[in-house]
Amino acid sequence: MTKALDTYKKWIDSEDIDDSTREELLGIENDTKEIEERFYADLDFGTAGLRGILGAGTNRMNVYTVALATAGYGKVIAKRGKDAIERGVAVSYDTRICSDEFAEMAVRVLCSMGIKVYLTEEGRPVPVLSYSIRKYGCIGGIMITASHNPSKYNGLKVYGEDGSQLNPDDAKKVKMEMENIVDVFALTKSLTTLDSFHDQCAVEYMGENLDKSYTEMLLGLSINPEIVKKHADMKIVYSPLNGTGNKPVRRVLKELGFNNVMVVPEQEHPDGRFPTVEVPNPELRETMELSIKLAEKTQASLVIATDPDSDRTGLCVRDDKGKYRVLTGNQIALLLMEYILDSKASRGELPENSFCVSTIVSTKLARTICEYYGVVLYEVLTGFKYIGEKIKDLDEFGEQHFQFGFEESFGYLAGTDVRDKDAVVASMLLSEMAAVSMEKGETLFDRLEKIYEKFGYAAEKTVAITREGMEGKKKIESALVNLRKDFKLEGVVAVKDYLDGYKCIIATGEKEKLDLPSSNVLIYEMEGIDWLCVRPSGTEPKLKIYFGFYGDNKAAAENKLERISKAVIDRIQEELKGE
Repeated sequence: MTKALDTYKKWIDSEDIDDSTREELLGIENDTKEIEERFYADLDFGTAGLRGILGAGTNRMNVYTVALATAGYGKVIAKRGKDAIERGVAVSYDTRICSDEFAEMAVRVLCSMGIKVYLTEEGRPVPVLSYSIRKYGCIGGIMITASHNPSKYNGLKVYGEDGSQLNPDDAKKVKMEMENIVDVFALTKSLTTLDSFHDQCAVEYMGENLDKSYTEMLLGLSINPEIVKKHADMKIVYSPLNGTGNKPVRRVLKELGFNNVMVVPEQEHPDGRFPTVEVPNPELRETMELSIKLAEKTQASLVIATDPDSDRTGLCVRDDKGKYRVLTGNQIALLLMEYILDSKASRGELPENSFCVSTIVSTKLARTICEYYGVVLYEVLTGFKYIGEKIKDLDEFGEQHFQFGFEESFGYLAGTDVRDKDAVVASMLLSEMAAVSMEKGETLFDRLEKIYEKFGYAAEKTVAITREGMEGKKKIESALVNLRKDFKLEGVVAVKDYLDGYKCIIATGEKEKLDLPSSNVLIYEMEGIDWLCVRPSGTEPKLKIYFGFYGDNKAAAENKLERISKAVIDRIQEELKGE
């Protein structure tokens, strides 16, 4: 507590801290627990940048933590020389509370260091930021967002020149530079206004031309535009969840030919409070309730929702009983992957040496589908930067051809001009696929059932257990330590521990070296391609548990899931109680 209290006093005693921050901190001067939570550590900068609860303190998101991270990133860029400085950094932001303020702080810090900035003139989503880096030849980018987290959160994502989020080595360089910055308060107080940098031509605004270029790129990824025109009146319900997807998603759907897109009115306009939902996460049915009500009223063919920074895509389809069903991230991925590969293969347009990319915690049916179409599937660690890395190495600088990439956490990508999750292209392709299915007299639910009939049934789910704050972090870390010491489960044939880098065969004790970087992930392999995984989230205070069971019989797969998942979750809940 002494360290936290000392840091707290340094903040309130600084002559350069702003009045509102000092006032906020004086309001907790008698709350030792709150002081501890806010100051026990610095908000950690990792490969996903920063993410945390809004507020004053070193362990919170505020203008000072944003300035510190941006200055660290700026120093890394400056060390790359004049060309890097002149190429500049693209900056965008979502609709969250303080996002525009944080973006302005990032721009002012970069410009004070002589680094050129390309700034979006209003909030734009993650995929547009990633695209803009490549379009303008920038050395990197910054996106102010906390993705699908609750409204009390915000964050800062940092990108490299390929349009992907920073790799671990570059993230470490930024973190080291941040540690060498002594007085962030003096740094921020010395900054001049954004207008002054604009007058010096250090800031260039990105607007209509960027939107037009991005939309044209997306339309080039359409596979069956002629069928869309035949079903232009197909009813689509869309919700941007008060985020940045509103304009780009509606724009591309209109340009493709859909003229009956209905937007959920309560969730249409930017609002960082996200007043209609507890969490703006499109994977949750409760988040989709307003969209589903509008779909039921209008009898829409499908429901699409995107999260605040429009990198995640949720989907509801009508099942065989006419009810709207929220699909899982894996189910959406299977639909998109099979649609892309099947459409191209049937036309003879699927190139040799094609590949897809998923993560080690995503559906294993992707392997079966890729094998059927003669496509290589690469599995990488969680984090879309690893998918972007494969695109760069194998497609951009190699001789293979990227077709589709996904994470089970509702992130999808087609095309190579964006190197992060793109909910806009996913929304376009899902709508187009629905039109193609309508042409055949089917729904997307029918299409999914045919995939299962052809490639095998899947019973899959992801469970996230939240433990916030300092104590929560300790409990999650302790649970993983204890699982490594002692976790026996009937039917497990091998354990992959990505932290120590080995796969252990249970029957023989033999160990095999894993070929992915070190990561705090445990995967338990079972009969066939059945599996489960335990890992901490890299962006949220959660322990995540993944399950996948497969077979020709749907009921049998679901029974295995229910039985084994209960045993595993009960054990982990006990571990998280802790002392």
